[in-house]
Amino acid sequence: MKLGAFSISLSVKDIRASKQFYENLGFSTFGGDMNQHWLIMKNGNAIIGLFQGMFENNIITFNPGWDENTVKLGSFEDVREIQRVLKSKGIPLATEADETKIGPASIVFSDPDGNTILIDQHV
Repeated sequence: MKLGAFSISLSVKDIRASKQFYENLGFSTFGGDMNQHWLIMKNGNAIIGLFQGMFENNIITFNPGWDENTVKLGSFEDVREIQRVLKSKGIPLATEADETKIGPASIVFSDPDGNTILIDQHV
Protein backbone atom coordinates (compact mmCIF):
# COMPACT_ATOMS: atom_id res chain seq x y z
CA MET A 1 0.00 0.00 0.00
CA LYS A 2 1.23 3.48 -0.84
CA LEU A 3 -0.16 5.89 1.73
CA GLY A 4 1.11 9.19 0.30
CA ALA A 5 2.99 12.07 1.89
CA PHE A 6 3.74 11.58 5.59
CA SER A 7 3.47 14.19 8.31
CA ILE A 8 2.82 14.40 12.00
CA SER A 9 0.00 16.64 13.20
CA LEU A 10 0.81 18.04 16.63
CA SER A 11 -1.77 19.30 19.08
CA VAL A 12 -0.04 22.37 20.54
CA LYS A 13 -0.90 24.63 23.48
CA ASP A 14 0.58 27.85 22.04
CA ILE A 15 0.90 28.07 18.25
CA ARG A 16 3.33 31.00 18.41
CA ALA A 17 5.66 29.29 20.90
CA SER A 18 5.56 26.07 18.88
CA LYS A 19 6.25 27.92 15.62
CA GLN A 20 9.29 29.60 17.17
CA PHE A 21 10.53 26.30 18.60
CA TYR A 22 10.33 24.48 15.26
CA GLU A 23 11.88 27.44 13.43
CA ASN A 24 14.81 27.06 15.82
CA LEU A 25 15.07 23.45 14.61
CA GLY A 26 15.27 24.64 10.99
CA PHE A 27 11.61 24.32 9.98
CA SER A 28 9.91 27.03 7.93
CA THR A 29 6.23 27.75 7.42
CA PHE A 30 4.88 26.00 4.33
CA GLY A 31 1.16 26.58 4.71
CA GLY A 32 -1.67 27.24 7.11
CA ASP A 33 -3.04 30.29 8.86
CA MET A 34 -1.68 31.57 12.18
CA ASN A 35 -4.97 33.45 12.80
CA GLN A 36 -6.87 30.17 12.51
CA HIS A 37 -4.33 28.49 14.83
CA TRP A 38 -2.79 26.02 12.39
CA LEU A 39 0.47 25.91 10.43
CA ILE A 40 2.24 23.40 8.21
CA MET A 41 6.03 23.52 8.55
CA LYS A 42 8.81 21.81 6.61
CA ASN A 43 12.46 21.00 7.06
CA GLY A 44 13.61 19.21 3.89
CA ASN A 45 11.17 16.34 3.42
CA ALA A 46 10.07 16.41 7.09
CA ILE A 47 6.58 17.86 7.53
CA ILE A 48 4.82 18.79 10.76
CA GLY A 49 1.45 20.39 11.29
CA LEU A 50 0.89 22.57 14.33
CA PHE A 51 -2.74 22.74 15.45
CA GLN A 52 -3.90 24.70 18.50
CA GLY A 53 -7.28 23.73 19.95
CA MET A 54 -8.37 21.53 17.03
CA PHE A 55 -7.89 18.03 18.43
CA GLU A 56 -6.72 16.44 21.66
CA ASN A 57 -3.81 14.15 20.71
CA ASN A 58 -1.09 14.08 18.08
CA ILE A 59 -2.02 12.40 14.79
CA ILE A 60 0.07 10.47 12.28
CA THR A 61 -1.07 11.75 8.87
CA PHE A 62 -0.76 10.41 5.33
CA ASN A 63 -1.99 12.20 2.20
CA PRO A 64 -2.67 9.91 -0.77
CA GLY A 65 -2.31 11.76 -4.06
CA TRP A 66 0.25 14.28 -2.82
CA ASP A 67 4.01 14.38 -2.59
CA GLU A 68 5.71 16.19 0.31
CA ASN A 69 5.25 19.53 -1.51
CA THR A 70 1.46 19.02 -1.91
CA VAL A 71 1.97 18.44 -5.64
CA LYS A 72 -0.69 16.13 -7.06
CA LEU A 73 0.72 12.78 -8.14
CA GLY A 74 -0.10 11.35 -11.57
CA SER A 75 -1.20 8.07 -10.05
CA PHE A 76 -1.86 7.00 -6.47
CA GLU A 77 -3.88 4.61 -4.35
CA ASP A 78 -7.25 6.14 -3.56
CA VAL A 79 -8.17 6.34 0.12
CA ARG A 80 -11.15 4.06 -0.59
CA GLU A 81 -8.85 1.33 -1.89
CA ILE A 82 -6.66 1.73 1.19
CA GLN A 83 -9.83 1.48 3.29
CA ARG A 84 -10.83 -1.78 1.58
CA VAL A 85 -7.38 -3.29 2.23
CA LEU A 86 -7.39 -2.23 5.90
CA LYS A 87 -10.87 -3.66 6.43
CA SER A 88 -9.86 -6.92 4.72
CA LYS A 89 -7.02 -7.18 7.24
CA GLY A 90 -9.44 -6.72 10.14
CA ILE A 91 -8.27 -3.22 11.09
CA PRO A 92 -11.22 -1.37 12.67
CA LEU A 93 -11.84 2.15 11.35
CA ALA A 94 -13.11 4.99 13.53
CA THR A 95 -14.31 6.89 10.45
CA GLU A 96 -14.75 5.65 6.90
CA ALA A 97 -14.77 7.18 3.42
CA ASP A 98 -17.95 6.91 1.36
CA GLU A 99 -17.07 4.26 -1.22
CA THR A 100 -19.81 5.48 -3.59
CA LYS A 101 -18.01 8.80 -4.15
CA ILE A 102 -14.72 9.87 -5.70
CA GLY A 103 -12.25 12.62 -4.82
CA PRO A 104 -11.36 14.01 -1.40
CA ALA A 105 -12.11 11.77 1.59
CA SER A 106 -10.50 10.54 4.76
CA ILE A 107 -10.38 7.62 7.15
CA VAL A 108 -9.25 7.45 10.77
CA PHE A 109 -8.06 4.48 12.79
CA SER A 110 -5.65 3.73 15.64
CA ASP A 111 -2.55 1.60 15.98
CA PRO A 112 -2.34 -1.01 18.79
CA ASP A 113 -1.03 1.65 21.21
CA GLY A 114 -3.91 4.05 20.58
CA ASN A 115 -2.02 6.43 18.28
CA THR A 116 -4.45 8.04 15.84
CA ILE A 117 -3.72 7.63 12.14
CA LEU A 118 -5.42 9.87 9.60
CA ILE A 119 -5.35 9.08 5.89
CA ASP A 120 -6.53 12.34 4.37
CA GLN A 121 -6.91 12.53 0.58
CA HIS A 122 -7.33 16.06 -0.78
CA VAL A 123 -7.54 15.22 -4.50
